[in-house]
Amino acid sequence: MKRPALKVSLSLLLLAGCAPIQTFPRPPLEVAAPAAAAPDAAMERRIAAIVAGMTLEQKVGQMTQPDVRYITPEQVSQYYIGSVLNGGGAWPDMNKRASVADWAALADRFADAALATDLPTPIPLLWGTDAVHGHNNVSGATIFPHNIGLGAANDPALIERIGRATARQVRATGITWAFAPTLAVGDNRRWGRTYESWSSDPALVRRYGEAMVRGLQGDLTGDADVLATAKHYLGDGGTFNGVDQGQARMTREDLLGRHGAGYLGALDAGVQTVMISYSGWYDTAADQDHGKMHGNRDLIAGVLKGELGFDGLVVSDWNGIEQVPGCARDRCSQAVNAGIDMFMVPEDWRAFITNTVEDVRAGRIAESRIDDAVTRILRVKMRSGLFDRPADASVLTGRADGLDARALAREAVRKSVVLLKNDDAVLPLQRGRRVLVVGASADSLSNQTGGWSLTWQGTENVNADFATGQTLLTALREALGADNVVYSADGSGVDVSRFDAVVAVLGETPYAEYNGDVRFPVPVQHSLQHPADLAALRAVSGKGAPVVTVLYSGRPAYANDLINLSDAFVAAFLPGTEGGGLADVLLGGQHDFTGRLSFAWPGSACSTGEDPDDVVQFARGYGLSYARPARLGPLPLPATPATCETIAP
Repeated sequence: MKRPALKVSLSLLLLAGCAPIQTFPRPPLEVAAPAAAAPDAAMERRIAAIVAGMTLEQKVGQMTQPDVRYITPEQVSQYYIGSVLNGGGAWPDMNKRASVADWAALADRFADAALATDLPTPIPLLWGTDAVHGHNNVSGATIFPHNIGLGAANDPALIERIGRATARQVRATGITWAFAPTLAVGDNRRWGRTYESWSSDPALVRRYGEAMVRGLQGDLTGDADVLATAKHYLGDGGTFNGVDQGQARMTREDLLGRHGAGYLGALDAGVQTVMISYSGWYDTAADQDHGKMHGNRDLIAGVLKGELGFDGLVVSDWNGIEQVPGCARDRCSQAVNAGIDMFMVPEDWRAFITNTVEDVRAGRIAESRIDDAVTRILRVKMRSGLFDRPADASVLTGRADGLDARALAREAVRKSVVLLKNDDAVLPLQRGRRVLVVGASADSLSNQTGGWSLTWQGTENVNADFATGQTLLTALREALGADNVVYSADGSGVDVSRFDAVVAVLGETPYAEYNGDVRFPVPVQHSLQHPADLAALRAVSGKGAPVVTVLYSGRPAYANDLINLSDAFVAAFLPGTEGGGLADVLLGGQHDFTGRLSFAWPGSACSTGEDPDDVVQFARGYGLSYARPARLGPLPLPATPATCETIAP
């Protein structure tokens, strides 16, 4: 059965050269939705027979996804649980440094428990994990650059290879489901999840979404294949003022065309799961509030499952159902009826089962809707091969070397950093010269990797927690010789003139969803949020040696003051564990800068997007290289207001 063609509007904006522009027109591009694969008749008969033999309680158990911190393997058997997850900061025995063998052993215990029931046909378990830039919850796993940097690489083939490597990492721990990729089109830099978006260009997000799903899923039955998740459906990157879990205020055309582009790419690649967004939607053309996505039947059952023909499973986000008016974290008939199939109810899963069964028996939910949900869940489990071959049969299970993808990650870092300034050819750094390194981020894997790294927010980590990886300071010492590199966190009390160059490594401290928001009307200026970085840069700038600044950030934040204090300036975003990739391009030789901005870079502290009234300093597509040098010179320094209240948001 083929999907009916769905016409949607996409941006034609493409990554281009480095000539700056100020506005980004968005002419529509008409494209048809991807066609669905024909159903497997034998598989559908097999699924129907299993569903027909299940009780209502068993069916709802399959729709329930607790967190491993709040359920035991024995309870998985008792309640016929269909899936578990580990949230950010959940590890075996709550040991942050748990080994691959520890992870695989815990996965085995849960998997065995799911099969130890009285069901006529045992149903295998799905374990989901937030592997969003590598298997980032696991100590010792190579962590790739976050999406914002990978977008600057403009290399779908690289994205597919990263997907393959991530899948290997996940399978090494006995897990078969990755909650990735994020397909958000980031519209406002205030949003704390901006770094999870590849680009503000929907066309690039679509290409990347397809590539990442192909990389993660393979053919779904191999030893190194995992289920991918297209998330967060729909409009999470387009909320008003960039408020996380806020309201996307736009027309239906913009919502589907601009923010739905990545889902078309993911569907092209055969993605099997879709996660719903915390955000809501207000239709500006119809002047109608459609509420939270978790309760939106039109967009889930109507568009995603109906018009787009998606036949995999739809999963809620962490306690996302409680945000639907009239619902709670353990009960939401509206979300079930809207088309969500599996419910991420990490703590209150027992009450969810009881309440959902009660809602069916009271007629608030049709049992046919429950049957459809379980059918979809079983279909995904069968397509992923779990009915025929357990997860631990993979040759990768328990193998520590399955976590290693350092060479690929180092390549990804080289391709994803962007050279914004290189006046007087300060870069590349010269070997054999003395270099002063300043900035607290220079020797911090925590700042280098950002959020969703070992913990949910990426906080409370020290370098030793990562068990692998290299900070930029370590990489420079390795490349230039330890005797040639001196480090001072704040640059104070150092005679800068004794050095041939200074490398200032500045950076945001880690954050993830919600906590990373810069809430309107606060100006979005790096030195305002991180004054110690400005102080460190002032301590070395103009003191007798050229200054090369490397900035770690999860968003393009206004930084003209920092750029003017620097002779060269590199936007490194959040490069992950492999600081050697940064050293490679700073030293030049066989490696040049090839990254180009996938978001516009702001030219004022109150410009947070790419609308005509936003001041853009560097257009999307901008980036210098050694092969294509250009002198930047001083940038304008508009006054930073105490508040952006008087500026149109």
